[in-house]
Amino acid sequence: MTAAYWARIKPDAVAVRDRFGARTFAEVNGGANAIVRLLRAHGVGPREHIAFISSNRAEMMQVMAASHRGGYRLAPVNWHLTVEEMGYILADGDIAAVFVETRFPAGLEAARATPGLKVRIAVGGEADGFLSFDREVAARDASDIADPVLGSVMLYTSGTTGRPKGVYREHLTMMAPGGLLKYAPETDAQLCAGPLYHGSALTVETRTAMTVGVPVVYMDRWDSIEWLTKVQTHRITHTHMVPVMFQRLLAVPEEVRRSYDISSLKELFHGAAPCPPEVKRAMIDWVGPILHEYYSGTEGGAGFMLDSHEWLRKPGSVGRRPAAPAVKVLNDDGAECAPGVPGRLFFERPPANGFTYYKDPEKTAASHIGNFFTLGDIGYFDEDDYLFLTGRSADCIISGGVNIYPQEIDNEILKHPGVEDVATVGAPNQEWGEEVRAVVVLRAGWEASDALAAEITAQVRGALAGYKVPRGVDFVTALPRNAAGKIERGKVRAPYWAGRARQI
Repeated sequence: MTAAYWARIKPDAVAVRDRFGARTFAEVNGGANAIVRLLRAHGVGPREHIAFISSNRAEMMQVMAASHRGGYRLAPVNWHLTVEEMGYILADGDIAAVFVETRFPAGLEAARATPGLKVRIAVGGEADGFLSFDREVAARDASDIADPVLGSVMLYTSGTTGRPKGVYREHLTMMAPGGLLKYAPETDAQLCAGPLYHGSALTVETRTAMTVGVPVVYMDRWDSIEWLTKVQTHRITHTHMVPVMFQRLLAVPEEVRRSYDISSLKELFHGAAPCPPEVKRAMIDWVGPILHEYYSGTEGGAGFMLDSHEWLRKPGSVGRRPAAPAVKVLNDDGAECAPGVPGRLFFERPPANGFTYYKDPEKTAASHIGNFFTLGDIGYFDEDDYLFLTGRSADCIISGGVNIYPQEIDNEILKHPGVEDVATVGAPNQEWGEEVRAVVVLRAGWEASDALAAEITAQVRGALAGYKVPRGVDFVTALPRNAAGKIERGKVRAPYWAGRARQI
């Protein structure tokens, strides 16, 4: 009920700005109450799951506030996905209610095709088979509900099986406000440049700012000049970014960049993808030592953090080992690695409320050893206990801060009649960090050609989101497999990174 608190303290103060205008704390709070009443009227009760497929809009702040006071688990869905991919999440997540922005026809189609939904709500317009968000919210009581129930989120994170899985916790919990960001509510402002289907934008930026009474300014999509303009116009103090945003800002001519007054910035957080050291140094030179890097996962565990001063002393590190919860680096035999020796990172499971992958006990068990779990990352601690990440055993491709898992791309490529075997890997890309590359073995009678490569990528484009489509296809005569028959993806990837450090 934190939005209700701020609605009492400063009802007319702006809580959120988007491309359509601004909404006050009173409006956000009233909308949240109306949404809870709307969902209850359609039989959606506490502990049930709701979802949204939407761009960065003020309505989504209201939906989040409603989920936290209505006792719902909120699952944001990436609007870049295909109809089938969105439909899978809605069905797998046992979603009872979905909010879909009419801007995304694929989202509307996925929601229409999903059985079991109790209610579908259209945001930003009208749609057949959907209730109107604006009409429904306006028609319902906006006063504070008398019986709030704590809600939470269930973020979907992809895995090597090729299908995303919800990170589920039995007990409904909420991130402690202010965990990363330190605000002065009277003067500060948060700029949210990333999409709300990403955990950092939703749970760190939106939720934390809303909790402490700081206004949030939403960007619709990335644009360097728009970012500069919003920081200057709204005197932004805090923002969260991924390295590709740094690169695009630095690509703006220096005289243009420096013509904007961004001196209001106090803290600039970044994570989700490796940041090339030369890019980070250039950002610090420009904006000052206000960059804070972090490393964590949707599943939880210890969070690593280091500021610009620490990073300049330990370039490439993601932070020092926290005192608790424990973090270990283990070799393949389960023994702890010595300083400087890479191994798989394991995080201590919270004693009261650890996670499971929703409806996937096998995947959950595979990620745990005793009371510790892994995200699949490989790294080492140096002699000063600073963590350096060197790889990812889960073979994740990180392109522009977005996790891409190769198995689902392999699965689509294997449907082509000319493909006998395939391994999708991440190859270097100067702008995005990594790009998707498919390495293909053809069946007898098929010949490699540019036309065939185009056929293969077109097949993926028709089935998966655009950012998962390979940037190129390379043909080989065989792929390395281990004794168990599994592709040794690291060996496939190695030639692309020869002479270069692959950072994760």
